[in-house]
This record gives sequence, structure tokens and C-alpha cells, in this order.
Amino acid sequence: MQASPDPIEAVSQRLADFVDGQVDSWHDSGPEATTFVRAAGTALVGGKRLRARFCLTGWQAVAELREPRASPDADAISAAAALEVFHAAALVHDDLIDNSDTRRGRPAAHRALEAHHRASGWAGDAAAFGRSGAILQGDLLVAWSDDLLEQGLRTAAHAAAAREVYALMRREVTVGQFLDIAEEAAFVASPVTEHAERALRVASLKSARYSVQHPLLLGAALAGADAAQTAALSDFGHPLGLAFQLRDDVLGVFGDSAVTGKPSGDDLREGKRTVLVAYAREELSAGAGRVFDELIGDPTLDAAQISSLQQTIVDTGALERVEALIAGYSEEADRALRGAPLGTHAVGVLRDLAHDATARTA
Repeated sequence: MQASPDPIEAVSQRLADFVDGQVDSWHDSGPEATTFVRAAGTALVGGKRLRARFCLTGWQAVAELREPRASPDADAISAAAALEVFHAAALVHDDLIDNSDTRRGRPAAHRALEAHHRASGWAGDAAAFGRSGAILQGDLLVAWSDDLLEQGLRTAAHAAAAREVYALMRREVTVGQFLDIAEEAAFVASPVTEHAERALRVASLKSARYSVQHPLLLGAALAGADAAQTAALSDFGHPLGLAFQLRDDVLGVFGDSAVTGKPSGDDLREGKRTVLVAYAREELSAGAGRVFDELIGDPTLDAAQISSLQQTIVDTGALERVEALIAGYSEEADRALRGAPLGTHAVGVLRDLAHDATARTA
């Protein structure tokens, strides 16, 4: 298949070709193996390709200083595709951890596998099968992300620097994911005044670095970034990543399910101890705080209870504070680009991506 001239289309094409090859390679292992591999491939369908976009723009920001019309090479395309696969793996595991039913408007991986078990008339507990299968599906996607990265690094001049960025990203997001689930229980052992700081620590490790900063640095490393370029992209990427996650937190509470593909208020049912929740909790009396804490994390919350919690978050000023924080981080990110030793066109693209990441509705 001929490569697409559009970099993001090229990433999607790279992913499709890779999945087709994986399905073909497992064909002789029976229908169950083929079903499993196809299910993993389904996890790569859709999404904003945000991490790929940041990766390729990070590459362009460095490369275009040497060659103004430079287009991402095959190494950068493979690295960007690897990020998308790793992201899919994280979503599969995240949905399982959070017991989410949907992702991007479709059944979450564990629910899809559960449904396949039932439809096939297999023996045993369909839900348990779905959960076990999703763990393994996420693991397979992690392996695929490594495969794609290494395929792109075979001829890369700066492979060692790229591997270092990718490895750090993997470690940090894994620890961040654990801190996220730990905070749902550990918040009771820390003062309310520390909850926001703890939530920001989770946001940094679980999302900010992995969603924006590391993809930028991965692309830049492949293009041979120097220390000043790396610092500028890092100083841009981290605050923007925090703003991105804070917007995600707002959408997790107030988002339109028809747009986000997940039920409105899902983060409240899942018990996410976000900055939004921390700010609201700071303003509540002891009694109101106890009621608030009892409701957050209850998977049976109905629409009226969700609406009441949403109103509490608004009335305490928490939503307004988070919106101000998003604006502040966005401005900090923009300042990092001013006078940075990066390609002018790429800087414009980065500003557009920053707007898309923080002003989004899904």
C-alpha cells in the first residue's frame, strides 16, 4: 500500500498495515487467536491521534530548521504509530480498572470480550473471561508498541535517545496509573488541603508527560534535537499536558456523553480524586464533606445524584478555579515557544494543537 502524503493518515495506514500483518501471522493458530488479535486491532480504531500529532510536530520542529519543507520520515511515522498503540493499551487497562462499559462510543475491551464469550456459547463466567482477556489484550498492545518502535529505529541515527524517552514514558505512566487508583483510597489519610497537590502529581505522571511532553521529545530526539530544543519542547509540553488532563477531568464530570462516548459524570462514579474534586472538597464543611466523599466513587449514582454533585462542584467555585488553572498552564506553555530555537511552521502547529487539546469537548 502506498504511503499517504498526510503524516497522520500515514500513521493510521501504518497501524492498519501492522494489524493486517499480525492477523495474517496468527491465522494458523485457530479462530480464537485470530479473534483475540482482531480485537486488539479494534482498540486502535478512532481517537484523535493526539500523541502521534505531538510526536510528528516535535520531529518537524527540529527537522525543518535544517530542511524547511521536511516531512516526517518512516522512522518518525513508526514511532508515532507506536505511541498510538501504547495509548490503546493504556485505555484497555484503564477501562478495566475503572470498570467502564464504553470507550469511544463502543463497548470497552473487557465488555466486548465478555459479549463474545456469551455469543459463542462458551462455558464459564463471561465477565471473568472479559476481564482476563482485556488484561492480555492490553499486554499484547504494549508488545505491539515495542515492535513498531523498534521497526522504526532500525535505521534511525538517534535511536538511543529515542529509546530513552520512550522507556521513561512507559515507566512514568505506569507509576502514574497506580498513583491514580491509590489516591481513590489514600485521600482519607491526607489533609484536604493537600488533595489538589496530590491530584496534580497524578496528572503529571499519568497524563501530562505521557500525552504531550514525551511524544514531543520522542519526535524531537529522532530528528536530532539539541539541548536547547529539548528544553523548549519540554517546557512547552509539561504545562500543556497538565492543561490537557485538567480539561479531561472537567469533561469526565460535565461532558456530553453523546460527544465524549462515555456516560456523563463517569469520573464521579469511578471515584476519581481529581483537582476538580479536591477544590470542591476544600470548600465544604465537615458534614457536607463526609456526604460528598460517600457519594464520590459510588458506581450506582443516578442522574439526579450526578447532577447534585455537579452543582456542588460549580457552587464551591471548583470548576472556575480549574478553568483558571487550565488557562494559566496554557499561557505557560505558550511562553515556552516564544523565541525557542524551533521551526516557525512547527511552532504554529504546536499552538494549534495546544488550542485543540485544551478547548476540546471530547
